Amino acid sequence: MPSIISTDQLRFYINRLRERLWVKPLVACLLSIAAALAAKLADGTELGLILPTIKPEPVETILSIMAASMLVIATFAVTSMVSAYASASSTATPRSFSLVIGDDRSQNALSTFIGAFIYSIVALTAMKNGYFEAAGRFTLFILTAIVFGVVIITFVRWVDSIARLGRIGTTIAKVEHATAQALMLRQKAPTLDGIPIVSQVHGWAVFASHVGYVQHIDIAALETWARKNEGRVVIAALPGTFAAPGRELAYISICSGEITESDKQQVIQSFQIGNDRLFDDDPRFGLVVLSEIACRALSPAVNDPGTAINIIGTLVRLFVLWNNPPPKTEDEHAPKYSRVEVPEISIHDMFDDAFTGIARDGAGTVEVMIRLQKALQSLVLIGDASMQEAAKHHALLALKRAQLALNLTEDLTIVCNAAAFASTDVSPGNLQGLSGDGVQNHRAP
Repeated sequence: MPSIISTDQLRFYINRLRERLWVKPLVACLLSIAAALAAKLADGTELGLILPTIKPEPVETILSIMAASMLVIATFAVTSMVSAYASASSTATPRSFSLVIGDDRSQNALSTFIGAFIYSIVALTAMKNGYFEAAGRFTLFILTAIVFGVVIITFVRWVDSIARLGRIGTTIAKVEHATAQALMLRQKAPTLDGIPIVSQVHGWAVFASHVGYVQHIDIAALETWARKNEGRVVIAALPGTFAAPGRELAYISICSGEITESDKQQVIQSFQIGNDRLFDDDPRFGLVVLSEIACRALSPAVNDPGTAINIIGTLVRLFVLWNNPPPKTEDEHAPKYSRVEVPEISIHDMFDDAFTGIARDGAGTVEVMIRLQKALQSLVLIGDASMQEAAKHHALLALKRAQLALNLTEDLTIVCNAAAFASTDVSPGNLQGLSGDGVQNHRAP
């Protein structure tokens, strides 16, 4: 396996670091210490002859005020952020927690407050011990003024952000953005830069060694193994698939010789398996999370059909994005890894993830059913053949659920009229015979 981490693998690890709340504050602390001590460099120059003389007392006073206030503000920031995280988990879905905790503005604010606190402590200690001369004191004064200004601007921006962080609308927007990023990434590489599956003869099965979800696949490492052994790898578990001992991750084959246990272990190590699904390489997970938010809004305890309707509109935007990939260059058309075969994501599975839960839990709410049918009709109008087939299938399923849940004939008639695009046989009295135009059910991973 390659000793150098591929670009895709590096992106995966960087995204994991972004979800850690301690990374940016640690960097801010190191930069603050360096900035406070760097002012000493001015003492070794002739700047002391031309710069104004600054007495130690004013600088020490400002640093003392910053040291006393920044720790309080940082504590307040942490408390507010924890409250926002709890709100996001309770009002939306716990699966959105990683996106909320990775909010850049909140992390930057916390890092600024902690960094300013560390800076003031280090600078104040150095000042009281006579570490700086005239040029160093003036430089430190300028740095302190800059830090103070950054703190004020950051605090004002952060107050506006924290007022929205954790709210249902903000959480939906974050999930939509993460899902859109994953969809665009998959659009650029539908087979993860490998080649489509070309043969039904797969080879030796490689099974997962422990239970979890496939979070990332190092295709570059698999290609390296395949070239070294003159073999071929067929991916059987895309990111998002539930893996367990006995569940195939991939099939491998080589031209000559036998496949050893070491070969299998190298292939297994190319699959990052964790306890939770991640948004990065798993577009379907974003659709699942949006559906979960809508289902919670439709629960009797919440009774918020407006949020479900909002989610339906969000899902339509995402499917429109998926249906309109950007044009590719010749280099992008050529697969980077010719010995790794990867299946493409199924549009039917994506529709199952997005609309099944909403149709089930919103079957008794006429406004949700009408909006769902209109959304599916929009996807029929703009989609390709496979998207049209999936949209009509789910329109008929939603209509059947509405027939079982809606008690008022007039409501059912309105929903039937909205679903007329899916089949010529749609009517309130002729729903039992609808089969979804022969579309089969597709299992989720």
